[in-house]
Amino acid sequence: MTGDAAEFIDAALQYESSWERAEEYEQRHGTHVEYYGASVGAIRGTLRNAARRYPDLGHDDVVLLASELWSLPVFERRLAAIVLLQSSVQLLRHTDLTRIEGFLRTAALRYLEDALAVDVVAPLLGRLSGQDAARAGVVLERWAAADQAALRRAAELALS
Repeated sequence: MTGDAAEFIDAALQYESSWERAEEYEQRHGTHVEYYGASVGAIRGTLRNAARRYPDLGHDDVVLLASELWSLPVFERRLAAIVLLQSSVQLLRHTDLTRIEGFLRTAALRYLEDALAVDVVAPLLGRLSGQDAARAGVVLERWAAADQAALRRAAELALS
């Protein structure tokens, strides 16, 4: 099912694309990823449509779909993955920080790194308690001491 959802989202994002917006995104964010040129509003609308089309996505489905969207270095797909995780943060667990760490390591754009930290990791940390919060804290401490700047910045943003 998640493969179908990823294909649906990708096709919709490509349909909503504009070469002018793609060029604008490239000028703003750089050439480290590809751009379809779909607007943020189109991304959000596409995810709302996907949620109606695939209403029974549980935790495993959401994180798998986010991974499928992230698998190609396309700005809009990766931003869709972030919006999906943000809208499903109530389903996320402290163990999902490992997957998010992988996203941070491969984001290639500060914009995406910051969105992950602020819109996904911070709300996730805010809803954890007890042993889950302690385990997440250990992960964030590791990020804060990491060699990769994206992880250090994500830890700082998520904890501020």
